[in-house]
Amino acid sequence: MNNILEIKGLRKKFYQLEALAGVDLAVREGEILGLIGPNGSGKTTLFDCVTGIQRSTSGEIYFMGKRITGMKPHHVYKHGIGRTFQLVQLFPGMTVLDNMIMAIQESKGTLLSRLFTRDETEDVEKAIGLLEFLNIVHLKDELARCLSYGQQKLLDLGMVLMSDPSLIMLDEPMAGVNATLGKEIGERLIELNRRGCSFLIIEHNMRMVMNLCHRIVVLDHGEKIAEGTPEEIQNDEQVLAAYFGG
Repeated sequence: MNNILEIKGLRKKFYQLEALAGVDLAVREGEILGLIGPNGSGKTTLFDCVTGIQRSTSGEIYFMGKRITGMKPHHVYKHGIGRTFQLVQLFPGMTVLDNMIMAIQESKGTLLSRLFTRDETEDVEKAIGLLEFLNIVHLKDELARCLSYGQQKLLDLGMVLMSDPSLIMLDEPMAGVNATLGKEIGERLIELNRRGCSFLIIEHNMRMVMNLCHRIVVLDHGEKIAEGTPEEIQNDEQVLAAYFGG
């Protein structure tokens, strides 16, 4: 199986603090890879370096065989990497449908002023289809700020899907979400994976990680301390020590 994302020797220093200490990581095509570790272990910093929000101090990043190290976020996005953040990135005063349309317009580089003047039929049809897939199409005319947090998480995922990414990077998709919507999100991710989407997921909900991910990478103090199947990670003494001490 080919790697869709390869990270080699990734380092990131903030003054004297080394947030990432030479991390190697690969996401295989068609897999769901979990990225876990205690708070402050470097997980979100790794996401930021891959997506161009932070520049790595050293190391290389390849996506589908192409070097993307140091690329600006919009270039990374156009190469086929979609990302969510710990806090949802929505337009709270716009409707659910308009949020979806704005996501695709941003990917095309069009302006907000063109929102209602372009030929938008295909974009609307695509947005409606994704909202149906996410089971929130009944909310399409609601303002984004009126949705529950779990529904906002689903909308956030829908906006990422508008650009047809090959790799989706999710930063704590279950955080703040009730059990019912958490299950819904998990089911949607599994279906997207069946359709060929690859995932790199940061998550603290260990039940979700163990049930959803094919493999898991564990970071601690900026270093990769373990990699393996969910069963292997659950029984890894170094991982248990990182989480529970010892």
